[in-house]
Amino acid sequence: MPLITLDSLNTLSAQEWDGLCARPQPFLRHAFLSALEDSGSVCAETGWQVAHALWQDDSGRTLAAMPGYVKSHSFGEYVFDHAWADACYRAGIDYYPKLLGAVPFSPVTGARLLGDPAAAGWLLDALTAGLPQRQLSSLHINFTTPAEGDLLAGREGWLQRLGCQFHWQNRGYRDFQDFLDGLSSRKRKQMRKEREQVAGQGISFEWLHGHELSELQWDFVYQCYANTYYVRGREPYLNRQFFSLLAERMPQLIRVVLAKQGTRPVAMAFSLIKGDSLYGRYWGCLAEFDRLHFETCFYQGMQHAIEQGIQRFDAGAQGEHKLIRGFEPVLTESWHYLCHPGLREAVAHFLAEEQAGVRRYAEQARELLPYRHGAD
Repeated sequence: MPLITLDSLNTLSAQEWDGLCARPQPFLRHAFLSALEDSGSVCAETGWQVAHALWQDDSGRTLAAMPGYVKSHSFGEYVFDHAWADACYRAGIDYYPKLLGAVPFSPVTGARLLGDPAAAGWLLDALTAGLPQRQLSSLHINFTTPAEGDLLAGREGWLQRLGCQFHWQNRGYRDFQDFLDGLSSRKRKQMRKEREQVAGQGISFEWLHGHELSELQWDFVYQCYANTYYVRGREPYLNRQFFSLLAERMPQLIRVVLAKQGTRPVAMAFSLIKGDSLYGRYWGCLAEFDRLHFETCFYQGMQHAIEQGIQRFDAGAQGEHKLIRGFEPVLTESWHYLCHPGLREAVAHFLAEEQAGVRRYAEQARELLPYRHGAD
């Protein structure tokens, strides 16, 4: 059978995997996904059993692929189906294990069905047909592209789910002041005040590429990242080794901004960059400073994008605090195939109502953007 399941991405060469990606985002690269696996951040013990799906021709050449994981929980996905799992539990239906097509811990829209579109369709059909035999309740594909949405929409049983994120667009700004000049006066004054408050605490910023950080600096980066979980009583998804492996395998795509009070680092934001996009991923601080989060995670990334001519800044999954700082609502898609007919019908009704609500929310959010309209 041409459908192959890999329990390690290292079974495939980086050249072969990356060659399937028409526009290789950092998160889809062999270097990123294999670092998750080789560090142990992604494995059966953490509830992410590797199950990458390949569709091969008779000569063993891979025509299509999907980064895949058998999941025993729904954490780290950022498309929240906990209510579906709870409903199954109450009804005596097994929801776990399930199959997920995604990039772990990365709510970033990008290709999930790699390679030839026709072969990707065959791969999808084979995966859904094989779910009962593998005793899997469902297949979920998160943060898909519109082209993949067209492919999935044409197949029976697939349900679309919408979400909303907030991304910042660089409209050819000359500098940060040029961006501020396009805002309403009240929002312009608010952002200036926030930046002045951070500077007034004696905090400066240093941007570094991946190869420029020492292991001691990576220790600090990880300490900050992990602290964002510890303060909520949770364990971090990623371990320390992941950051070292990533710095070794794709340093040219890593950007870290360190916030320093004098010479002492107090916070950081970790981003990846590719083409015209900057992706803010992780942040953390070891001491509390007024407005430091907004400066480190948002304003520094926006300013860096302007200075480097980067078109788009995706600063993460959450919401309204980005909106009032100029990040615009963007709809995201995920797709879900549920084997149990009763569950599929119930979820379909839920998603129809939810989609209407998400679209209304995005429209209303756009009305709250801080940009000037006419005279100000």
